[in-house]
Amino acid sequence: MAVEPLFSTRAQKAFIITMFIEAIVVVTMVALTFGIVEADVGADFSHLGYKTLPCYLALFILAEMFELIMALDALRLRNVIQLMGIVIFHAALIVFSALQVHETNVAIFNCEPDCVSDPNHLWDKVERFLIVAPCIVAASWFFLMFWIRQLYAEFGWVIFHVVGANPKFKSMYQYYQIFICLLKFDFFCFVGVTMQLLIVVLNKDSAEFGVTIAAIPVVLLLLAGCASAVKHEIKWLMAVSLALMIAAMSYLYKLDRFYAPATEEEYVSTRATLTVFTVVAFLLLLTTFAIGIKCFRDFDKGLHESKTHDLGRNSQYLPTPKTPGDMSERPYSPGVGAPLQPQISIE
Repeated sequence: MAVEPLFSTRAQKAFIITMFIEAIVVVTMVALTFGIVEADVGADFSHLGYKTLPCYLALFILAEMFELIMALDALRLRNVIQLMGIVIFHAALIVFSALQVHETNVAIFNCEPDCVSDPNHLWDKVERFLIVAPCIVAASWFFLMFWIRQLYAEFGWVIFHVVGANPKFKSMYQYYQIFICLLKFDFFCFVGVTMQLLIVVLNKDSAEFGVTIAAIPVVLLLLAGCASAVKHEIKWLMAVSLALMIAAMSYLYKLDRFYAPATEEEYVSTRATLTVFTVVAFLLLLTTFAIGIKCFRDFDKGLHESKTHDLGRNSQYLPTPKTPGDMSERPYSPGVGAPLQPQISIE
């Protein structure tokens, strides 16, 4: 059974177009909110309370770019599991965009000293844009679900092409796909939490600012090394990566700073978003660690070749051009024999 080329079906095209339109509309709404508040507040925009707005804009741009790249990657690889991950991620964006309505309200009305003469007037101007964002994200989620259902049927045979009909290999390969997918979402959550801390809270002269900056390349190397280790079955690198994951989970201590009396004022306008991001990042990392242990146990069990196989670059699973001598295309002639049908080899 041949796999269709990239963007050759209506479902693939509609899926990407839906995400692209949603990204443009939502980022526009967020940018309008940012611009209106900045124009109204003026010089006081640098006040700690208002820093939630540039953070909100930066996070949504990052999230929409990340989601588009993940979608393109999932279609290229015919990865159904990654498509399911995108559905969950998109649902999380609905929650995040809804949280921003509350946090922007807190930023406008709780700014001390008063940064704007009439906060009610400013809120009336931006509220409509803040409400439109989660509505658009939610509406697009239902469209994505419809198209993913068709893509699931379209990509259903891909795992058979990669690992064959062996149920054991199929299970191991699915765990491998889940692990790689989780690493990608770990990357987004880490960048999201770090971006919020750097933009909103941390002082450039503080030691914590330097530690946070230094942690960025370390975590990126950890994620890249872990992906390479599981793909090429490098045992020592996988062991080191899993050990570092345990150390990275200590990031959860940040929750104490969000609510501690001595520091809670610094996080007043972004506490809800930071809490959600930190908890989700911890749970994702914990799940990644557990799945990583399972993948580690599957090393040297015959799946290495399937892992290093790239469906997007391998032409043997794409439709082949028809040639005049193709027996399967010759018309049936009595006495000559029945036309040959495409065969699927199960080994």
